[in-house]
Amino acid sequence: MTPVLPEGLSTDEITNAQHRVVDNLLAEVQPSRWVGWYYTPMALQFTRHLSPNLRVYDNMDELSAFAGAPQGILDLERELMANCDLMFVGGQSLYESKRKRHDNIHVFPSSVDAAHFKSARQPVVDPDDQREIPHPRIGFFGVIDERMNMDIVAGISALRPQWRLVMIGPTAKISPQSLPRAENIHWLGCKQYQELPNYLSGWDVGIMPFAMNEATRFISPTKTPEFLAAGVPVVSTPITDVVNPYGAAGHVEIASNAEEFVAKIDLLLSRPKAHWLNSIDAHLAEMSWDKTWARMMLHIASVGAESKSREGQLV
Repeated sequence: MTPVLPEGLSTDEITNAQHRVVDNLLAEVQPSRWVGWYYTPMALQFTRHLSPNLRVYDNMDELSAFAGAPQGILDLERELMANCDLMFVGGQSLYESKRKRHDNIHVFPSSVDAAHFKSARQPVVDPDDQREIPHPRIGFFGVIDERMNMDIVAGISALRPQWRLVMIGPTAKISPQSLPRAENIHWLGCKQYQELPNYLSGWDVGIMPFAMNEATRFISPTKTPEFLAAGVPVVSTPITDVVNPYGAAGHVEIASNAEEFVAKIDLLLSRPKAHWLNSIDAHLAEMSWDKTWARMMLHIASVGAESKSREGQLV
């Protein structure tokens, strides 16, 4: 469930309101056993009084490094890590950063709904706002925020005015007025998840022009395997969790500036796809969300078995 709170509440009022929502939910459901699953340490503010049978910290990003990160998030994370039974992290670099801080931590990089994105490999009718955009189309989808290197976007546009850059996603934490503007850059705004394959189907190359800063130091972009499942060749800046394994395996091209992006895109526009797609599909075969969840459940069951064993010893 998602709490919907009135506008205008103070920080303390927001915490208190969420506290009541969670308490009321548990009183209504009355679970005999339950897991406290945390995506953010900030949730401790309204749940630390609870006693789940198991606490899991599912740490997908280094949230403290993001622009506008709430005060106290690092202190709350230390508290959560000291009190959680099991910790998952969303990428290898994040794992290396935190593996010495918890004795039951496991890495689970982003999985992919391959069937959903593979539908982009079949011919589809272009969405209305993309239909009149000429090829070659160079595409990006995702949140457009401080993690993006806008100089690379502007540079690609200037170096190849005959290319069209199709940019999909909401703008967050940066001013829309700061986005590079040119005749060949098309900012199409936010789209629904179900719509994405229809857009990707019409792209010739994808780009992930992430900035190399604190906000991207530990990211493991979900869109990497999504681009690949869609059959769209992609160029990325040297994000650690993209370079290894995707760059090392030849699945993704790596570039650091606009000139390098243009050279790599030129290469991909002329490269046959068949052999590359075979390699991609072999890699993606082990990356379903179902398989990820099954592996997570093994760790959860293991912790649960240990807990029951301890309870038996106490009895």
